[in-house]
Amino acid sequence: MNFYFAPMEGITGYIYRRAYHSCFYPMDKYFTPFIAPKQDKTLNSKEKNDILPEHNEGMRVVPQILTNRAEDFIRTAEKLREFGYQEVNLNLGCPSATVVSKKKGSGFLGEREALDRFLENLFENLSMDISIKTRLGMDEPEEFYRLLEIFNKYPLKELIIHPRVQADYYRNSPDRKVFADALKISRNSVVYNGDIFSEGDYEQFTASFPETGAVMLGRGILANPGLPGRLCGKKQPSKQEIKQFLDRLVQDYREVLSGERDVLFRMKELWFYLGFLFTNPEKYVKKIKKAQRLCDYEEAVRTLFREQELAENGAFRPSV
Repeated sequence: MNFYFAPMEGITGYIYRRAYHSCFYPMDKYFTPFIAPKQDKTLNSKEKNDILPEHNEGMRVVPQILTNRAEDFIRTAEKLREFGYQEVNLNLGCPSATVVSKKKGSGFLGEREALDRFLENLFENLSMDISIKTRLGMDEPEEFYRLLEIFNKYPLKELIIHPRVQADYYRNSPDRKVFADALKISRNSVVYNGDIFSEGDYEQFTASFPETGAVMLGRGILANPGLPGRLCGKKQPSKQEIKQFLDRLVQDYREVLSGERDVLFRMKELWFYLGFLFTNPEKYVKKIKKAQRLCDYEEAVRTLFREQELAENGAFRPSV
């Protein structure tokens, strides 16, 4: 089984990827948070820093592009090829209302004829590997069967399926019946993404779909960066190893961000997930989120690590 790191806007940029890759079980592919092409036709400094080869050494990184304009996708992909990339990924999965209202991300799934023309243009004019990360449709899972007819017309590098519709956001359970059909019908290699948060989740999935060659993990890794290693038979990282990883993140963010508040924001966002890894984390995570200074944040984290242990089955669990 191959393991891919899902793109998560604001969290899994190169600072996080680089620290994760050096501290924990390496992923087979890392997908970047999406690049949204702009009118000035250039990558902004954040986007450029995220894809610079020197910021991603030793990792197989796939940049993701969010657009519904073929010319913008092609131009951005050509720019990325100048940096050495041979594969780019089309985002058809983002469920954000602001993105969907522009008919981008999963909003593009509701425009099947336009999507077909878009893909035809890409494959006629771009000599790079193209993968797609998609949802099942806008409102109903049955929409995916017609979408799959479109995807099957093109030689995708991979089709990464998050089996929810846009209207679900991250609610409800992934529709694995439709995923099972996709495995049978797709002419392209299929990758699964969605709600694998623990060894038990993974074992249940692989028992049902042993023919799947790759899975993409996102929130499960943010809550437990030791998860991919566990799925490959490795031991759970110790508290000390987790703490060293977090200390490195703080230090690396301090070197590139313009002040403590930006560093605090990044680390607090991560603790929405990391709290699941510990026994009785509530009051500590509350203090972390209330911290207004980096020294207060670091003291709250030290106290948590000193007074609590790693939970025996610590894993992300979405709120109902």
